[in-house]
Amino acid sequence: MSQSLRPILLFAAMAAALLAVGFGQGWPVMLVILNLCLISAVMSVGLNMQWGYAGLFNAGVMAFVAVGGMVAVLISEPPVMVGWEAGGARILVAGVMVATFSGLIYALRRFISRRWIKNWGTAALLVAAYFIIRPVFEGGVTAVESIAAASAGNLGGLGLNILVSWVVAAVVCMGVAWVIGRIALGLRADYLAIATLGISEIVVAVAKNEEWLTRGVKNITSLKRAPVPRETNLQQAEWFQNLVSTLSGTNPGDADFKTTVIEASSIFVKLCFTGLFTIVLGIVLFLAIRALNSPWGRMMRAIRDNDVAASAMGKNVVRRHREVFIVGAAILGVSGAMLTTLDGQFTPTGYQPLRYTFLIWVMVIVGGSGNNLGAVLGGFVIWFFWIEAEVAAQWISVNMEKVLTPYLDVVLISLGEGSLKVQHGVTWLKNAAPHFRYLLMGMVLLLALRFSPRGLIPEAGAARAH
Repeated sequence: MSQSLRPILLFAAMAAALLAVGFGQGWPVMLVILNLCLISAVMSVGLNMQWGYAGLFNAGVMAFVAVGGMVAVLISEPPVMVGWEAGGARILVAGVMVATFSGLIYALRRFISRRWIKNWGTAALLVAAYFIIRPVFEGGVTAVESIAAASAGNLGGLGLNILVSWVVAAVVCMGVAWVIGRIALGLRADYLAIATLGISEIVVAVAKNEEWLTRGVKNITSLKRAPVPRETNLQQAEWFQNLVSTLSGTNPGDADFKTTVIEASSIFVKLCFTGLFTIVLGIVLFLAIRALNSPWGRMMRAIRDNDVAASAMGKNVVRRHREVFIVGAAILGVSGAMLTTLDGQFTPTGYQPLRYTFLIWVMVIVGGSGNNLGAVLGGFVIWFFWIEAEVAAQWISVNMEKVLTPYLDVVLISLGEGSLKVQHGVTWLKNAAPHFRYLLMGMVLLLALRFSPRGLIPEAGAARAH
């Protein structure tokens, strides 16, 4: 199969699979899967820039996705005035103190030449900062979290349009990636993996426990989704009811008109998200492809393939690694904000390494490391299988029940056992259906590594397989 025809056929097969879900399980289900596939594709492109372009093993994808989700909350949530009045000022003062001590430490290490003064001075400033800032910060946090904990207990956000958070999430994640890069880049790949994995757990721990910031495990719900309307608002809008009446051929007085409006509102909102996410994925993909085909992209691939030779030719390997790491982190942050926007809520306990690190890695590997179209295809394929695996397992268990029960009944009745064990076995199969996806992901990854080690859409002219 030619390299130009292969992507077309693979994407056509993916589209056919989504259409099959639409006809078989309903169009709302298909659109939910499609929207999550689009977000997963953005995540996959972000990781592909780090690994496929530069060979950076980022084991903390979850950190940047979670930061993007937190930024979406802090930008779109309205401020909680009672929280600000109770302890917001003290938390702001603590933040100013942190910035002040950070500046002092930077100046000390930047302008003092004697090493012993830098080291002992840094240690002294850190100890002083801990004992000075801690009582101020903890006093403010305690005051905020003790006010109406069931409905408030946090400071809220800026109350801006949630789309603004997508841009802010990219900027914040770039800053986080810069800090990580200053610490971990330049080390061996295993040290980078350990550092990013540890930082991702720190980020999620902050999201779960700092209730003054994110409400922690109490979650934040009903986030504003502008410009996408809510289903309840659509159902009450006269223009939408007229549109549904025109398209469906029903009248407001019909018995099933209300049900039709509810179903149409769900589809309309999901289609709005589909259009929005498609635009973002298109922009990200266009910029990623342009970057890959630019002199900068060719330099990154040269560093990836042989960093020693690139360094010998005068390239600053650590700096270039930091650049691509920051760019990939920005894309992951945008995807995290997109996911929170789609969900309409922020749930810190939902951030699991299996979903937001391992699965994204599988998308990049299966799709084709170093190929942006392959990363997009991997995002679609893996998420589709991840969702539909449980449905397939349920279907298999139901059909096994239909086929095997009569025969097993005969055998067990002849043994005096009755059909209780048969029913118990079928129930066990149904309960085990959600776990089938783990088996399926392992099979998909093994088959991909065995028969297409460079991915479904390999990197053009790649000299090595990741």
